[in-house]
Amino acid sequence: MSYYRHSGPRSYLSSTMTERFDCFYCRDNLQGKKYVKKDDKPVCVRCFDKLCANTCAECRKPIGADAKELNHKNRHWHEGCFRCAKCYKPLANEPFQAKDDGKIMCGKCGDRDGSPRCQGCYKVITPGCKNVEYKHKVWHEECFTCFECKQPIRTQSFLTKGDDMYCTPCHEKKFAKHCVRCKEAITSGGLTYQDQPWHSECFVCHTCKKPLAGARFTAHEDQFYCVDCYKSDVAKKCSGCQNPITGFGRGTNVVNYEDKSWHEYCFNCKKCSLSMAHKRFVINGEDIYCSDCAKKL
Repeated sequence: MSYYRHSGPRSYLSSTMTERFDCFYCRDNLQGKKYVKKDDKPVCVRCFDKLCANTCAECRKPIGADAKELNHKNRHWHEGCFRCAKCYKPLANEPFQAKDDGKIMCGKCGDRDGSPRCQGCYKVITPGCKNVEYKHKVWHEECFTCFECKQPIRTQSFLTKGDDMYCTPCHEKKFAKHCVRCKEAITSGGLTYQDQPWHSECFVCHTCKKPLAGARFTAHEDQFYCVDCYKSDVAKKCSGCQNPITGFGRGTNVVNYEDKSWHEYCFNCKKCSLSMAHKRFVINGEDIYCSDCAKKL
């Protein structure tokens, strides 16, 4: 708050001298008349108002000898002109604020004039009020709310979508992808398989629980298996070599007959070793024969 000096109304002096006593400016005789001392020089009231009076900073009129004058930092006002620039409240006997642009304001208006406005309610954020600042904008703490649930975010973490703020639970519920396996929101990372989202920790081998991201795996009856577990627990055994038929490497092509399966490279005549893939063959017990070798049995 600022303070002023109240200097008026001015104290008049009256001349009672018998010798001649003249106004410094107009030289009128001041004997028996009211006058004002200006810089230790006698000045009649008329000359004072015309030549010596200060100009009011508000109404721009002279502050006469008969008027009460207020001054602050080399500026002067009539008592009635010294009022708040916003609410016009008289400030002659009140604390006030002097702004950089020269405006005089009461304490209440001065605080509001220099304070930012809340982006939520558009009211002034007064000094000392709890507030939240984000991207050069300010909110009352209670006005900084989640766009979805309308609850104050306060010190919680939050996420944005366009110009709207969301608390983490609401953002996850509204925008986050949800894992196919656990149905929980995927807040970071994750992966996509066949256009479906997964947590990395949920995309694991059905048997050994080894993470499959970046590894070779295969699917069987809606479950995923690493290569080793698929070979040992799921894959059919070749009726020829008794090794797993995985579909990897050389075992890509498979021959199926009734309830038995073979690697294509294992589906050979027992006697002459000729490949029987895409040819007529004869099965005798567990063995395969070409037509010629079968005739010789």
